[in-house]
Amino acid sequence: MCDRHSSIRNKMRAISNKPFVEVCISPDKYHLYKEYNKIVVVIDVLRATSAICTAFDYGVDKIIPVAAIEEALDYKAKGFIVAAERNGEVVPGFDRGNSPFGFMDEELAGQTVVLTTTNGTKTIKIASDAGRIVIGSLLNLDVLCKWLIEQQEDVLLLCSGWQDKLNLEDTICAGAIAEQLLDSLKFHSVEDSTIMAKYLYQSAKENYLGFLKASSHRRRLQKLNLNADIKYCLTPNQSQSIPIMEGDALVRLKVPEVVDPLKG
Repeated sequence: MCDRHSSIRNKMRAISNKPFVEVCISPDKYHLYKEYNKIVVVIDVLRATSAICTAFDYGVDKIIPVAAIEEALDYKAKGFIVAAERNGEVVPGFDRGNSPFGFMDEELAGQTVVLTTTNGTKTIKIASDAGRIVIGSLLNLDVLCKWLIEQQEDVLLLCSGWQDKLNLEDTICAGAIAEQLLDSLKFHSVEDSTIMAKYLYQSAKENYLGFLKASSHRRRLQKLNLNADIKYCLTPNQSQSIPIMEGDALVRLKVPEVVDPLKG
């Protein structure tokens, strides 16, 4: 970070002692934002982090994220349930990829699942030096934001992107989280990436599907006839799960459920 930004940040923290929320638009830029990594929220809306939240909603006990297919194969040889995806498709030799619907399975309840994906699990590994790593998506937007606000620690919203390039859906999700944290008046922000993400979210929030119609990854998944996955992953607040890293595995953080007043 440049001296100007460091000076501004230090002055803001000295005046109010508020933590910061910032957005990193792709994992290859993570090293530029590590000073904010008390809590890192890894985001891969289409589809890894959406699938992870869904898996915990349906009772999975642990998810072990691995970056490489070879590591996933080692786990498979040891008898683990392994899900593997590359370029939007299930890797040959594995039963599941990273479709959320593949984890809506009562047989997975109480099980440990190993997961490797094109972008999301690699991003989790890149952030392994963070104070805490949690999983974010549109699915768990509100419950995650409530928890982050309660922590009162610096938050880095780390977008998985697509092969180290920016993508719209992760940036929009990061903007949605950033807006809630900033609107709480308990956080600061100084980075232009956070402003950009927030404005993208504000432009997209009335119609995610429409806004992302021409996005690269939506087109990629449409070609694979995964429209149901796209619609599901872009529908906010279907999940009450906050997955958090403990050791080498993700587990479901135990937090009080948010009661929907319309459902009683």
